[in-house]
Amino acid sequence: MNDEQSDVINKDQESSTENVQPAEVTNNETQVRFTEFDLPTSLLKAYEDLGFEFCTPIQSQSLKVTMEGHDVTGKAQTGTGKTAAFLTTIINDQLKNPISEARYVAEPRALIIAPTRELVMQIAKDALLLTKYTDLKVITLVGGIDYQKQIDLLEQNVVDIVVATPGRLIDFVGSKKVDLSFVETLVIDEADRMLDMGFIPQVRQIIAACPKREYRQTMLFSATFTDDIRTLADRWALDPIRIEVQSEYQTTENVDQKVYLVTTEEKYKLLYNLIQRDSSKRVIVFTNRRDQARRLADNLHRNGIETGLLTGEIAQQKRVRTLEEFRNEKIQVLVATDVAGRGLHIDDISHVVNFALPLEAEDYVHRIGRTGRAGAEGTSISFACEDDSFLLPDIEEKIGMKLDCEHPEDSLLLDPPAFSRASKFKADKSKDNRKGKPQKRR
Repeated sequence: MNDEQSDVINKDQESSTENVQPAEVTNNETQVRFTEFDLPTSLLKAYEDLGFEFCTPIQSQSLKVTMEGHDVTGKAQTGTGKTAAFLTTIINDQLKNPISEARYVAEPRALIIAPTRELVMQIAKDALLLTKYTDLKVITLVGGIDYQKQIDLLEQNVVDIVVATPGRLIDFVGSKKVDLSFVETLVIDEADRMLDMGFIPQVRQIIAACPKREYRQTMLFSATFTDDIRTLADRWALDPIRIEVQSEYQTTENVDQKVYLVTTEEKYKLLYNLIQRDSSKRVIVFTNRRDQARRLADNLHRNGIETGLLTGEIAQQKRVRTLEEFRNEKIQVLVATDVAGRGLHIDDISHVVNFALPLEAEDYVHRIGRTGRAGAEGTSISFACEDDSFLLPDIEEKIGMKLDCEHPEDSLLLDPPAFSRASKFKADKSKDNRKGKPQKRR
């Protein structure tokens, strides 16, 4: 995706969709066809192009109520088809209820809020695919891209759907460059991650700028429903209908899950030798902290492995470029944190490595769900050391199975060769040496 695609999605870019795959593909289909819903022909044709005939559980359950205008709160993870569910509702409503009178350019009818830039752009890609045969305009608003450029795009297009991260949207609302008072449909995606990342105060401001809940349709989706999420859902939605689908454990069934018991000092040796032995095309390595991710990516690079880095501190344009290089196999290994890796949808990822076990079992499911997608087989390898092996029982309970743990063979613990390259991923000490309380995981 180039910079312009990051900023605006419109019909002039239809040619760019040839190799774009829908973000959420699952084999967990129902017997409910999209044709059973009273959807516009243009939308059904888009689904036909994508090869989608049957709904997933979250799609069939939610569409039955959202297309009647009801608010919903959905418990669903990435990979369940929830993006297509709320996009279908939005597109159907806007096509069936067009506005004939003149409109101002920056008054969207639908607003979708997501916690990360990558997820925003992925939702926008899906929107492009589903609006292919319509005149609806979709614009993304994310940080890390030239502010004035996005203003220019807003002023040039009568926007129907805005997909945005909270921080950048607040900037546009505060400067009165976007007017949310005409929003008919509000979607809050991955509300649990919003909470984890501290975005809830910003989301409150955004919602305050929208019509009251009595005058809009609200859809809130979250992978987990804690008491805090329930409170927010009750506050933001009007008598929402609760929809829940089980975690995509069929994803784990397509993934060969291994756990290696190692010491902290052995981790990098093991990672290097696994990458060299398997000669994998695409590997994602997850860490819990961005400083750890940066150090790990730098070491792999210095050892001659083409590596990319994806953390919250990486500039947006750099993130986009890194993901494109990873998709095009210019990069073999992508080192990421959970926040940056959430919502990644890249085909043919052969291996996911948990360099550090996630602090929450839910994140383990999200991580290994990057591989073994769409019926393909994948491999997940987790390193458990003295610092985090206590997390294994919670993970096993979450996935409903016992994980096989083993010690790596001696050949996998050989010392890597001496570094052959200069450093590529230098630390920004101004960001890593902040004073105050320790930060939450990233």
